[in-house]
Amino acid sequence: MVFNLITLPITILFIVLGLTQLFFAIKLKKMFQKDHSFINSFIIVVLWIVSGILYPFFYPRDNEFVQFHQSFSMSIICLFAPLLVFLVLLYQYKVVLKDKPELKENRTIDNFLKKYNLVNDSKSYSLRTDVRRKVFHLLPGLVIIILRIFAIDVWDGLWNADEVYGITGYEFGMFLILTIGYAGVILFAGIDFVRLSYIFENSNIYHLLPDCLSNMLIKTLKKNENYEFTKNVVLVLSLVPLLFLPFGIFTAVALITSIGDGVASIMGVSFGRRHFPKTSSKTIIGYISGFFASFGVSLFALWLFEPYIIPLKMIVMALSGALVFLIIDLLSLKIDDNILNPIFCGLVMTFLFIIL
Repeated sequence: MVFNLITLPITILFIVLGLTQLFFAIKLKKMFQKDHSFINSFIIVVLWIVSGILYPFFYPRDNEFVQFHQSFSMSIICLFAPLLVFLVLLYQYKVVLKDKPELKENRTIDNFLKKYNLVNDSKSYSLRTDVRRKVFHLLPGLVIIILRIFAIDVWDGLWNADEVYGITGYEFGMFLILTIGYAGVILFAGIDFVRLSYIFENSNIYHLLPDCLSNMLIKTLKKNENYEFTKNVVLVLSLVPLLFLPFGIFTAVALITSIGDGVASIMGVSFGRRHFPKTSSKTIIGYISGFFASFGVSLFALWLFEPYIIPLKMIVMALSGALVFLIIDLLSLKIDDNILNPIFCGLVMTFLFIIL
């Protein structure tokens, strides 16, 4: 598959968004040296660019039917998604905030942080916040799995729609996954750019952030993420290159990143007593729970989507994914786990898939 004019706008848009995020990251690092991780932001910028370049290569064929679906996908990603963000902001400016200067004055980052600190000052709420966060982290991988099953087993297998539309179930699945995934990440990025615009004195449009989104962010953000980009963008962009892997491995990695990490965090907050290291917020029960949860979801994913793999090989691959997750969790590196887990779990599991 090669680049063509149909996919070029997607590549250009993602490169532009990546460079825009780099611009924001430089400013954030200058203003919040202790709270903003520039290395994470830089890696995300690279992932933006890589995702844009990789888009056309997910389609194994290049014919008129594939190009039609690519054109439709490009329209949603490059036109509809940005237009939706613009219309939401326009509605806030022209309708919600019109003749309401007190509402505009109340929508500031200082007031947001005051409310954030007030709401998130108890351990019980921290647990509820963590559950909400992990549910949001689960959604990207879960949506991809559902779309893949629908495209191959229902659209192609049950309905035989491939004979009507001229593309295979695999190609239709990629069309759905890429369109929804790429458009979704643009919507989340749009929210981030509006939310973080408070760093620019002359271009601050923070007041255009709808209250419903502001309240949702209060319930799902960690404290340092008030000075960072949200994790949903990071997670989706980290998963994009892994779509080339066997789907069982991709699913295992997506579930490790969401469910494995979620179980480790929730169990640690709920039942953890012994911390390791002692200065860390992570607990031994959290490590153990995350390892076994990662092993379980990996084994399930491989069994469901790669049933031809012999059981011993399947177990070894699942154990390797869980072990990599545990090592990354123990190391507590400065790089975001939502970047490290997908990439390294995917690489190790794929390596074993090939050599065993």
